[in-house]
Amino acid sequence: MKQLTRRTATALGAAVLAVGALAATAQAAPAAPAAPAGGDPTLTDVYIWATDVNLREHPTRNSNVLAVRSKYWLDAVCQTQGETVTDPAVGTNNWWTAVQEFSGSDIAWVNNLYLRGGQKIEGVPDC
Repeated sequence: MKQLTRRTATALGAAVLAVGALAATAQAAPAAPAAPAGGDPTLTDVYIWATDVNLREHPTRNSNVLAVRSKYWLDAVCQTQGETVTDPAVGTNNWWTAVQEFSGSDIAWVNNLYLRGGQKIEGVPDC
């Protein structure tokens, strides 16, 4: 009986530590700041969560860089599949989103790896 009680207590202690670690991890994940006012209300706002992200002329890594943005909100126009991008720290994705500045700008493309929302971003139509 003592052995069963000791095993149960050990298992409960491990479960409490695991849940505590998961809660700490979830709390440590930074949330995107609220989108500033001024974007086009008919477009979905997207957030670049990374730093020094290239906004390109076409959905390929070899096209011209039109701008570089870090932790920045943009209006998403549409999304399409383009060149596959692999970032060892983030993953792999071939979906790109056409974006523009809230104040209006030319269209630029950013790989969805660097946007909050996943592989294909909900609410952003296909091109």
